[in-house]
Amino acid sequence: MSSLKDKTAKGFLWGAMNNGAMQILNMIFGVVLGRLLSKEDYGLIGMMVIFTSIAAALQDSGFVTALTNRKNATHRDYNSVFWFNVGVSMAIYCLFFLGAPLLARFYDEPLLTPLFRYYSLCFLAASFSIVPRAMLFKQLRQKELAIISTVALLVSGITGVSMALAGMAYWGLATQSLVYTLTVSAVSWIISGWRPSLDITMKPVREMFGFSSRMLLTNIFQQVNNNIFSVVLGKLYSKGEVGIYNQANKWNTMGASVITGMVQGVAQPAFVEIGDDKERLCRAFSKMLRFTCIVSFPVTFGLALVAPEFIVILITDKWLPSAYLMQTLCIGGAFLPISALYYNMVIAQGRSGIYMWNIICQGIVMLTAILAIHFVGGDITDMVRAYVAVIILWTAIWHWFVWREIGFRARQAVKDILPFLLIAGITMMITYRITLGIGNLYLLLAARIATAAVIYTALLWIFRAEEMRECIAFLRKKKA
Repeated sequence: MSSLKDKTAKGFLWGAMNNGAMQILNMIFGVVLGRLLSKEDYGLIGMMVIFTSIAAALQDSGFVTALTNRKNATHRDYNSVFWFNVGVSMAIYCLFFLGAPLLARFYDEPLLTPLFRYYSLCFLAASFSIVPRAMLFKQLRQKELAIISTVALLVSGITGVSMALAGMAYWGLATQSLVYTLTVSAVSWIISGWRPSLDITMKPVREMFGFSSRMLLTNIFQQVNNNIFSVVLGKLYSKGEVGIYNQANKWNTMGASVITGMVQGVAQPAFVEIGDDKERLCRAFSKMLRFTCIVSFPVTFGLALVAPEFIVILITDKWLPSAYLMQTLCIGGAFLPISALYYNMVIAQGRSGIYMWNIICQGIVMLTAILAIHFVGGDITDMVRAYVAVIILWTAIWHWFVWREIGFRARQAVKDILPFLLIAGITMMITYRITLGIGNLYLLLAARIATAAVIYTALLWIFRAEEMRECIAFLRKKKA
């Protein structure tokens, strides 16, 4: 138990450092590219994202999660999944290559034919890294995963910026993604030390297919849910408006994914290792939920607070409309890591069917809501608000299933979540009032970040937040 607790704590720490470093690098490259490229360039990439994301889900086929849940997975299991993924990826790429003109016709954008064929190479390259990364994930080796992600982001970011400076516009964005996946694959093979063999059998794939097929369908709908706006807006609005939404969503995702990535990196393996002890699972889940909330609410609410000056300073006022969409998206972004923790518990219990139907229903409700708002005359802002409302609502639905699986009560969930939500909300309101009279954008941004950090930390200390004290004690222990 002590070993698992230590591995989980280290996983959280490395997950936080990895995702924090990733988002800082993303921000730096995003700032440069946002200044160099147009809304239309981002709009073109945004129109394709959902299709390559779905392809990535098909490529994975749910086997990464199945391998993590599988007790004592062997080389034979990993080898079987590797060759299956490579074969599926090649088949899908052929379909995408042939179907690219249909996508261009759907959006009435001829440029998408060659661009989509090129951009689709990303998931083909990624198929070679799935198994090595799955092994590292199962072993809670977040430090190694952090190294892989950081190296890939540096190499791909430099490539994307260089091509943008050379005037290659959206081709630079597409190449950046391709170089990222190629680098991840190469470094994963080096660090993991795993190699496939030609002794191929599909028996392990067949054994895991029941679980993995439900995960596959779920992952497809998850990608649809995440990218539904890009499709709807791409069909109903201009490339520029799609670009504004994608820019807003990109910065919101950077904030939320720091915490979501931290949770995803440790939750499922830790819950699987605990096993069927429901009392211990409840204690572990409650502690992880509090640690998630203590970070999620201040990061995302704080990003919403500084969104206008943040956007104008970093990527100029041509993107200012995206700041107001970003503020709304950040409210929903606060609940994404919490939902991730909940559904990882469901997955760890082997209930892939529950996970699948929940994601499918969530996607249907999201699509219905945003289309209904469009047809009654609502604008993009109204559609984003409906999208965020569904995200928050689904947190409660996830809780019901976790309660049914392990007996984690709603009263305990409210006790774990509400204090940090209120403290973060109060912090941002006080900070807004204190800094309201500052006219200089640079000074305003710095003042809001510093003021919010001081007030939030002070309130946690006043209310004796156990999680903050544990974090300080853990860091002191590691330093010693």
